Amino acid sequence: MTWRWQDRAAWWVKDYLMAAGLLVTGITSRTDPRVYRSGTGRPCIVIPGVYETWHFMQPLIEALHDRGHPVFVVSDLRNNSRPVLEGAEVVARFVADRGLEDVFIAAHSKGGLIGKYAMLKLDPDRRLVRMVAIATPFSGSRYADWAPNRTLRAFRASDPITSMLATEDLVNDRITSVFGEFDPIIPESSVLPGAHNVGLPTGGHFTILRHPRTLEIVVDEAGAEAA
Repeated sequence: MTWRWQDRAAWWVKDYLMAAGLLVTGITSRTDPRVYRSGTGRPCIVIPGVYETWHFMQPLIEALHDRGHPVFVVSDLRNNSRPVLEGAEVVARFVADRGLEDVFIAAHSKGGLIGKYAMLKLDPDRRLVRMVAIATPFSGSRYADWAPNRTLRAFRASDPITSMLATEDLVNDRITSVFGEFDPIIPESSVLPGAHNVGLPTGGHFTILRHPRTLEIVVDEAGAEAA
């Protein structure tokens, strides 16, 4: 599909209005994420993107929980503004401290980089068995070159951690990368060589989190047998 500039502009507006609404939800919500920890299915953790609270992942959390999966929010990530390496250490420590095994990861944007780093470098016992990464800048984003701070400039393709994650492919076969035809934040797309790449006939960086096919893929992958 060819995206006209009018289509792209419309997706920018729609996407950022949704992001603004989710930010407000994160500030005003009184929901305790521990209510999602019940269930007998494979344990799941969610990793939101940069400057996102766990509320951005709520559609995925509810879809997983409805299918019997206990879902864990890594609250120490807060709004996920730490460097990728530190975020991955937080995730790995969370999993180890709770004795979780056979864990599925659902991640958005930067969360996919954190998840891959944890799987690749911080998981010697292979507790993290599978991940679905949604709209993740596996090859970086050219827009990061003009970012106003270090947190966002870390998504440059030349960043050492981003570059390493793009090159190392040891865990790619356990990752499903989901992305739309047009992403206003990641023009390079989220294709990850060696992974299961799923392009959806939609646009947006945030709205894709609510796409029915995204939810279906996440639930299916969470219930699939470990490779």
